[in-house]
Amino acid sequence: MSTAILTGQPVPGSSLESDLRSLGFDVRVATDAADTETLLAAVPANQRVAVVDARFVGHVHALRLGLTDPRFDAAAIPGAVTARPVARPALTRALRTASDDASNGSVVVGILAERIAEVLDTDLHRPELGELVAEVPRDPQARNEARQALSVVDDEAIRLRTAVKSRDGFFTTYCISPYSRYLARWCARRGFTPNQVTTASLITALIAAGCAATGTRAGYVAAGLLLLFSFVLDCTDGQLARYSLQYSTLGAWLDATFDRAKEYAYYAGLALGAARGGDDVWALALGAMVLQTCRHVVDFSFNEANHDATANTSPTAALSGRLDSVGWTVWLRRMIVLPIGERWAMIAVLTAVTTPRITFYVLLIGCAFAATYTAAGRVLRSLTRKAQRTDRAAQALADLTDSGPLAEFLTRLTRGVRISGPAVVALVAGALVVGASWLSPYGSWWPVLGAGVYVLLSPVALRRPLKGALDWLVPPFYRAAEYGTVLVLAAKADVNGALPAAFGLVAAVAYHHYDTVYRIRGNAGAPPHWLVRAIGGHEGRTLLVTVLAALLTATDFKVALTALAVAVALVVLVESIRFWVTAHKLGAPAVHDEGEPA
Repeated sequence: MSTAILTGQPVPGSSLESDLRSLGFDVRVATDAADTETLLAAVPANQRVAVVDARFVGHVHALRLGLTDPRFDAAAIPGAVTARPVARPALTRALRTASDDASNGSVVVGILAERIAEVLDTDLHRPELGELVAEVPRDPQARNEARQALSVVDDEAIRLRTAVKSRDGFFTTYCISPYSRYLARWCARRGFTPNQVTTASLITALIAAGCAATGTRAGYVAAGLLLLFSFVLDCTDGQLARYSLQYSTLGAWLDATFDRAKEYAYYAGLALGAARGGDDVWALALGAMVLQTCRHVVDFSFNEANHDATANTSPTAALSGRLDSVGWTVWLRRMIVLPIGERWAMIAVLTAVTTPRITFYVLLIGCAFAATYTAAGRVLRSLTRKAQRTDRAAQALADLTDSGPLAEFLTRLTRGVRISGPAVVALVAGALVVGASWLSPYGSWWPVLGAGVYVLLSPVALRRPLKGALDWLVPPFYRAAEYGTVLVLAAKADVNGALPAAFGLVAAVAYHHYDTVYRIRGNAGAPPHWLVRAIGGHEGRTLLVTVLAALLTATDFKVALTALAVAVALVVLVESIRFWVTAHKLGAPAVHDEGEPA
C-alpha cells in the first residue's frame, strides 16, 4: 500500500480522493505544512508516499504517470510529488524546507507540493503528459476551465495509444499493435501481470518448437501459427507494462531472456523436425543462432560505447537524422535490419509453407544482409564521429569481452608491452583460430595452435581502456571467434549428436553474454568475477574446445561438449536467477528499456 497526503482543504465535488484510492493509495488529509510533516513521519519507511495539492484537477492517467511509475525514485507533476522509499529522506528534507518557508510566510499550504518538488535534492522525474490535464487552479474560474479541458480529452484513449512502444518495426506497428494493445487492456482489467503474459508467450513458443519437431506438414503449420501468437503475447506483455506501469527488474530480465530462449528453442525444434525427415540442418540452426547473437552483441557494444559519450556527432548520424524526416525511408530502414517482428513473421510463414532447410537459408541470408548493413553504418559513424568516450563506456566494453583468467594472467605477465588497434588484433586472432579449425581435419593440432595464438593476443582487450573509435568491435569479434570455433569443430567431427551438443554449449554461453548485457543496462555491473573465472572466459573456453577436439575421438568429443554445455548452463543459470530474483526482492529500481527492435 502507498500513502497520499492531501495538503489543504478538500474541494467540494472533487474526485481526487477516489482517484488516488483507485491507484492504490491510502489517502490522508493534512491541514497545514506541520500536519503534513507529522503524517509523513507516520508513514512506514518501506512505502511510497505522495504529497498532493487538494485543489489538483487532472486526469487519472496523469496521476498514474506522475505518482506510480516504479522506475523512478522521485517524480512530480503540477501539484503532486512522490518518492519511493529510497528517496524518502530527500522528501523529508524538502518538506522541512517547505514547511519553514510556510512558517515565515513565503509559501502557503496551497502550493506546498510545488515547493517540495522545487527543493527536492535528488533526481526528479517529470513525465511527459502531452494532452493530459494536470494543474492546480487558483480561483473558481480557472477550476471551471480546467474541468472543461478535462472533459475534452479522453485519457483512456491516450493511455491505450501510449501503451504501444514508440519505436518499433513495420510488422509490429501495423500488423500486431493495432489489436494487441486491446489484449493488453483486457489483461490489465483481469489482473494479469506482464510477467504472467511473458511466461505464456514462452510456453506458446516452446509448444511451437515442439510442433516443428514433429517433422510433419501439419506440425509445421501449427508451429508457424503458434510462433506468431507467441509474438502477439510478446508485444502484449510490454504494452501491459506500459498501460498499467507494472515495470519491474525481474520483468525486464524475463522479457529480454525469454525472447532469446523462444527464438533459439524454435531453431532447435526446426532442426529436430528436419532430422525426422532425414535432413540434417543442425549446422544451419547453430549458424543462425551464432549470427543472431553476434548481431545483438554489435548492437549492445555500439550502444554502450556511445551511451554517454561527449561531442557525439558525425556526418553519417546527421544524414540518418535527415532520412528520418522522410517517412518511407524510416520504415524501409527498420525493415531491412530484420527486427524481431519481421524476422519471426518470416520464420513462421516459411515454416508453414516450405522446409526447415529453406527457412534457415532465407534466415541466414536475411540476417547476414541486415548484419552487414547495420555494422557498416556503425563503423562509418564511428570513423566520422568526434566522440570522447567515458570510463563507464570503456568498463562496459571490457565487461562485454568476457575475458577470463588466462587473459588476466597474460596481461599481468606482459605489462609494459604495447599493442595498438585492439579491434584489428581481436579480428586477426579470431580469424586464426576459426580458419585453422575450418582448414584442418578433425583431430588436428592446428586449431590448438590457432587457439594458443588467440589466447596470447587476448590481453589486448584488458591492456588499456577501450575508448578508440572502433574498440566497440572487440566484443563482437570475440563472440564470433568463440562461437564459430565451436560450430566448425562440431561440424568437422561429423558424428551424430555433435552439432546438437555444440548448439547447447553456444546457447549456454550466449545466455551468459546476454545476462552480462542486461546487468550493465540495469546499472548492476557485470556478473561476479568468480563466475567469469569459473566458466573460463572466452579465451579459456575456446582453447579448451580445440584441445578436446585434438585429444578425443569424435564420439567422445560429442560427450565432452554435452558435459561442458550442462556445466556452463548450470553455473550461469543458478547465479543469474539468484541475482535477478534477489534484486527484485530488494526493490531495485525497475528497468524498462525500449531500446532497438531485437
